[in-house]
Amino acid sequence: MIIKGIIPIWLMLIFCIIASLFVWKTNHSKNNLIRKEIIILLVFVMNLRIMVEDTNSQKATNNLDVLFVIDSTISMIAEDYQGNSTRLQGIKETTKYIVEKLGGARFSVMTFNNRVNLLTPYTRDLNITKEALETINVANMIYAKGSTLNIVLEDMKKQLESSDKTDDRVSILFFISDGEITNEDKLKSFSVIQEYVQNGAVLGFGTEQGGKMKIKDYDDKYTYLEDYTSAGYPIPKAISRIDENNLKSVASDIGIDYIYMNDKSDIDDKIKEIEKLKVTKFENGTDNSYTDIYYIFAIPLIGMLIYEFINYKRKL
Repeated sequence: MIIKGIIPIWLMLIFCIIASLFVWKTNHSKNNLIRKEIIILLVFVMNLRIMVEDTNSQKATNNLDVLFVIDSTISMIAEDYQGNSTRLQGIKETTKYIVEKLGGARFSVMTFNNRVNLLTPYTRDLNITKEALETINVANMIYAKGSTLNIVLEDMKKQLESSDKTDDRVSILFFISDGEITNEDKLKSFSVIQEYVQNGAVLGFGTEQGGKMKIKDYDDKYTYLEDYTSAGYPIPKAISRIDENNLKSVASDIGIDYIYMNDKSDIDDKIKEIEKLKVTKFENGTDNSYTDIYYIFAIPLIGMLIYEFINYKRKL
């Protein structure tokens, strides 16, 4: 059983306590008091949105293990995706689109900036995967130390190996970045993971013209990042530009395609190619499949509200 509150539980609890105090203050009849307290309790329980595991449902699964490796350095908020949207907005839109198209696969999400973060291990739960993708944000400017693609290589290898150990799995990799390296690192060869990847793509976000990056300053206000490496005055805004040479090098090393992304539909041909590799089977919903049961509490709630309405009309 899991709980996914519709309204934040703490907020609904405060509302119900206030409502309950009002009921106690304005009702002198014991029967009236009990009925209205039950109504308040049912509202609170419904809001919890209780979900129980459904082990009887049939669902389609397949043999694909899809790993998203996502750049979450500061440059991902550069505003040059489809005009002035951030690259990160484009990444979230594209990855969630892929999840929908390849439903039934197992998904894992990994990000990298100053460090590598494994947000989810391989799971078939689409909600968990989408939530993980939605929560991705860039590194805090205070801790940013320049970006490099090399930092994620070893962790990628470990995660891909965990898929490779499972029989009959097809490992798909989506490496997502603008390719920028802003420290002194030289790009390493990614060929060490080639044997673990059967298909996928390196997805490039950004433009040659580049984009400015809006961050929170010390006063908690949004302002564009400035380029303090420039000798000019006033200090110009920092510009991040895509480095397709690095991205194409990574793709070549791994043996997968490089795709420049300007819209989520740019991935459609690759998805069709990947779908040819999947083997679908149907099994009981034993892997994080849940069913809402809040409607069970709605039935007595509606009945009691109808009774209260009729009772109120009679008193008029």
